[in-house]
Amino acid sequence: MFECGCISVLGTIAYVLLVVGGLNWGLVGAFDFNLVSFLFGEGTLIARIVYMLVGLSAIASVLMVIAHYVKKSRM
Repeated sequence: MFECGCISVLGTIAYVLLVVGGLNWGLVGAFDFNLVSFLFGEGTLIARIVYMLVGLSAIASVLMVIAHYVKKSRM
């Protein structure tokens, strides 16, 4: 992902959550099946936490990419 060959723990967690979120949206789009709701119940606190974590991981990923390119442009 990055040229240094290392990914931070935060980056790894964000990546895994983004994959989970992407797969869930793919299932919703293709089969009208929400895996998060199926596993944790629709509208439950844990399902909402999962959705919030996926959203936060997207924000963290965007910030990490921006930081990477800012750092790269200063070299």
